[in-house]
Formats: sequence, C-alpha cells, structure tokens
Amino acid sequence: MTPATTLLPALLGLVTGLSLIIAIGAQNAFVLRLGIQGRTRVIAPVVAIAALSDAALILAGVLGMGALVAAAPAVMVVVRLVGAAFLVGYGLWAARRAIRPGALLVTGSSGSTGMRVAVGTVLALTWLNPHVYLDTVVFLGAVASQQDPAERWWWAGGAITASILWFTGLGFGARLLRPIFARPGAWRVLDGAIAVLMLALGARLAFDL
Repeated sequence: MTPATTLLPALLGLVTGLSLIIAIGAQNAFVLRLGIQGRTRVIAPVVAIAALSDAALILAGVLGMGALVAAAPAVMVVVRLVGAAFLVGYGLWAARRAIRPGALLVTGSSGSTGMRVAVGTVLALTWLNPHVYLDTVVFLGAVASQQDPAERWWWAGGAITASILWFTGLGFGARLLRPIFARPGAWRVLDGAIAVLMLALGARLAFDL
C-alpha cells in the first residue's frame, strides 16, 4: 500500500463527508443547542449516537444499500411524512421557548434537556429525515462506488472520521459560546432561528419541495 492508495482516498472521503454534514440542519441545530447547555452527561451520548448513525449510513452506502433506498419510494414517502410532522412539532416547541422563555426555562438545570428527550430527539432527527438517506446512503454510496475496490474502505473511513470530528467539535465546542448565552435574549434568538429552520425543513419534507 502507498499513500496514494490509502491517505489520498481517506482525505477525499474526509472532505466529502464534511461538505455534506457541515451545512446547518435539524440534527446540527439540536446538537449545537445541547452543546451550549454544557451538560457532558447528556451531550456525550447524543454526539456518539449522531456520529455512529452517520457511520452506519455511510457503511450502508458503501455496501450498496443506496440502490435499495432509491428503489423504495413508498417507504420514503412514509418516512418523509413522519419526519415532517416531527420537525414541525419540534419547531413549534422551539417557537414557544422563543416567545415565552419563562414557560420553558433554558438557562438553568431545570430547563435543560433531559437524557431520554435528548436521545429520542437525536434518533428521530437522524433516522426520520429522508434527506439523510439520500445524502449519506445514496450520494456517498455513489461516490464510494467510483473508488477502486482497494481504496473504497479508506475513503469510507475518511467520511466516517469527518462525522466523528464534526459532531464531537460541535457538541463539546459549543460550550465556548456559553458566555454569550448567559443572556436570556440570546437564547430567544437561537430558539427563534431553530424554530424557523425546523418549520422550514418540515414544510419542505411535507410538500417534497
């Protein structure tokens, strides 16, 4: 093996993976909010679930599952509608926090997201989002299929590494923003932005825009 058949494919997978997951989305917004809360006990399993889920989807794409996903439009319609309903509900919840911060405290421990809610939410935001399957399984699977067999798994390793680095940095690095969010007004702005994002994504999924 040479760097051309190991490091280069891995670097390409890393860059390709980052190009897909860095774009702000429902999953990233949720991990960011938890990271700002700074509760390691909660953010650690959420980061692990997000990264491992991405790894599983990337491996599925490399193994050729992308063709099966693309060939199951009926299943994708169900996932799309359920995911849209979840995103709209989460968006309305975030909007309520933004409009009435006193009703759902966000700065103290009593208002922080609990373990069960956090785990359930990140699982839903990951596995009920059809764009995750299209981007991660279908698109990355197609890119992986273009690699030589000897290089394909190095490429997949680079893409998986991108997910691990991104979610770890986002989840544990977000606490650096806590001085800004010591002000309740900053939380209202963040929750307002999350509400708009979730509702827009939910509408996009519902109407297949």
